[in-house]
Amino acid sequence: MKYLALWLEAPLQSWGSNSKFGRRDTEIFPTKSGIYGLILSAMGKQGPQDDFLARLSSLRQYIIAYSYNTHTKPDILMDFHMVGSGYDASAPWERLLIPKKADGTPAVGGGSKITYRYYLQDVSFGVIQEMHEDFENDVSHALQFPVYDLFLGRKNCVPTEFIYRGCFNSFDEAKEVLDSLKNDKGLKKIYTVEEVNEASPESLIISDVPLQFGDSKMYKERIVLISHDDEY
Repeated sequence: MKYLALWLEAPLQSWGSNSKFGRRDTEIFPTKSGIYGLILSAMGKQGPQDDFLARLSSLRQYIIAYSYNTHTKPDILMDFHMVGSGYDASAPWERLLIPKKADGTPAVGGGSKITYRYYLQDVSFGVIQEMHEDFENDVSHALQFPVYDLFLGRKNCVPTEFIYRGCFNSFDEAKEVLDSLKNDKGLKKIYTVEEVNEASPESLIISDVPLQFGDSKMYKERIVLISHDDEY
């Protein structure tokens, strides 16, 4: 087993796990589906990818949240985002961008809709991702030379630091690299997120383990524990 060290830093990040309709929430940490989606984008893989995801689904992920602030949670920004407005219904291409009902007919009262989109601010994440040795080289190369642009949850969440920080033989080696980068930037650790085997009053059950991407997405649940650093 190998251990990928990833660094996720941007003015805004958004990692949704249960968003529906016009409300697009974010967890306070990168989701497993978000990280795996980022890896697949880097590799240029499209469609369901169920075979590849099956190999990844049991791999553990450890996340460390850092901030310049001493808050125990990152600040969350809510953006009122208008969709479907300003398009010319008489233009064939623009007409495709106007929201419609399930049967394809125009929405009652017009197609313009307000959506509520949530973003994390003032937080960076270190991710230690287990990786099988037989495709570790392909993943590492892709993260350094991605086929598609990489984003931290949404296309407006553009990373401001290199994501890939190396692949290591042990968890401790990967964590040492992330701790060193944290110290260089003057950041403070505010909490960690790790997978656990049994639920407890402090744990969270989240449906973010992707089994299939593409048009018919499928996920399964996992249990995570959020632990705040002792200094807080």
